[in-house]
Amino acid sequence: MKAFLFCILALAASTLSASGMVVTSPKDGAHVTSPFVVVASAETCDARPAVSMGYSIDSGPTTIVSTAFKATVSASQGKHVLHVKCWGKQVNEDVHLDITVVPSGKTPPPAAATPAFSPVAGEYMSEQLVKLSAATSNASIFYTTDGSTPTTSSTRYSEPIPVGKSAVIQAVAVAPGFSSSSLASADYVIKTGPSIPPTAISVPGVQLLPNWKMNHDPATQGSSDGVMTLVTEPSLSGEVAKFATTFTNWGGEIYSKSYAKDPNVTNFLYDAEVWIEEGSVVGNLEMDNNQVIANGDTVIYAFQCAGDSGTWDYSSNVGTRAKPVVKWLRSSQPCNPADWTRNVWHHVQISYSRDAVGNVTYKSVWLDGVEAEINKTVPSAFSLGWAAGTLMTNFQVDGVGAGGSSTLYVDNLTFYRW
Repeated sequence: MKAFLFCILALAASTLSASGMVVTSPKDGAHVTSPFVVVASAETCDARPAVSMGYSIDSGPTTIVSTAFKATVSASQGKHVLHVKCWGKQVNEDVHLDITVVPSGKTPPPAAATPAFSPVAGEYMSEQLVKLSAATSNASIFYTTDGSTPTTSSTRYSEPIPVGKSAVIQAVAVAPGFSSSSLASADYVIKTGPSIPPTAISVPGVQLLPNWKMNHDPATQGSSDGVMTLVTEPSLSGEVAKFATTFTNWGGEIYSKSYAKDPNVTNFLYDAEVWIEEGSVVGNLEMDNNQVIANGDTVIYAFQCAGDSGTWDYSSNVGTRAKPVVKWLRSSQPCNPADWTRNVWHHVQISYSRDAVGNVTYKSVWLDGVEAEINKTVPSAFSLGWAAGTLMTNFQVDGVGAGGSSTLYVDNLTFYRW
């Protein structure tokens, strides 16, 4: 989150490339007198550590400098392209800035008004139509939605922009007799949720059911110990489950509870609010569902936010039903419990289904209303001899490192099935 805020602040005052290269001066579209000063820096270059930088005018020779520099540059009057470059190991990046060199002593034209957004940036529960405007007369607005810095070669604004998924819109305004405006940026978070048919069966408040079981996961290293209690703070519903775990050497603790019987349903939605207390050490956070289907096999819907891979992961049986072998598979969607803001509630929803023989399709996961599509089908049936029709949930907390502890709270744990 700190890194995100830093990027937003940097965008407000400078030109930023996707690599992390920051050009503080001049800005794109600037009118300058010669000589002028170029100020830039780069910590990374194409996602790798930057080792050097450089600059050039138009197609002229490149001057090599350090990864943070301030240089005085001369150029003839007129329009030019300033190239600011960086190099890393086997990678390079090049930021292009349009500048105009004006005669010395001539007052540069004022900048066009910075574009405004309506509605303003923020969190919304449905698609938004974003309108852009600039107070400067006869201004044209150019914008991007892919993270790149807009130029006059970007999409020209002509009608409201539909924003159906979370996106950052960046815009600049240009107008006759004015230099380009400052960069405007607005972050729209569209919070959506899964569709639940009206015929779905729901089991709410699963965290309040008695006789949860706790045990160390023998598939993890080290050891663990867990205690589950019901408390009233922090709370959304009035009473929540508190999971206090201690571990050594990456140990994981499983908290489990049978909540219903149903061998026939094929679709599920896991829905819970999770709070991670400040100071908690969490490597992986696993939220599972298990179902004994009509043929007696147990279908395991195992899903986790994995710190070791930095992704949402799901499990598969890569062996046979009689001789199962569990393997965790990585999705392409990022997730790490270490990145979850502490001492706030996070809404987790996981959607999956199965076929008649226990192949599971992991559809999507929503974290705080933002959907991450998984869309992967894997075999996940096991011959475990469990009681017919059993529906059971596991909430597992894995440690990371030599040892430590965590305190998590779960509220409004609900299973929908149909």
